[in-house]
Amino acid sequence: MPAGHHVKAQQKEELPLSKAAQMLLEECRMVLPGIQALFGFQLVAVFNSAFDQKLSQTEQHLHFTALALVAIAVALVMAPAAFHRQAGITEITDTFLKLSTRLMLWSMWPLTLGVCIDFYIVARVLIGGALAPWVATALFSIYVGLWFVLPRTLKRFASP
Repeated sequence: MPAGHHVKAQQKEELPLSKAAQMLLEECRMVLPGIQALFGFQLVAVFNSAFDQKLSQTEQHLHFTALALVAIAVALVMAPAAFHRQAGITEITDTFLKLSTRLMLWSMWPLTLGVCIDFYIVARVLIGGALAPWVATALFSIYVGLWFVLPRTLKRFASP
């Protein structure tokens, strides 16, 4: 390390289980309306006359796949609240936090894929077939980079 550069120690604070659970459930509540709105728009698109006119049967099936993936993401994001209500409304456990965190993280994969598949379809309609895979792949890379690579990189970088 060059002279004059000092490494600042990462500050950490342990959260009580109740606070960690509160934060987790708030994160789920924050994400859920956006995913539900997306799901609603995906459902409405099918009933638009342009759906049959502008999309090939393969693209219609891709949209259905994207719809299913977003529905799975909704189920995964809602699962921690359902689990908490049924498994122990008066207590918070490590198991609840670990399971709920995994469910929330798992929801990001089908959400990423669903959004990117539909983004591909929209790009194909608006800018043509040649560029659509590239812009959808770029969007996928942004999601993966921000949601999965960056947090793990920062965590590894901040660890002693």
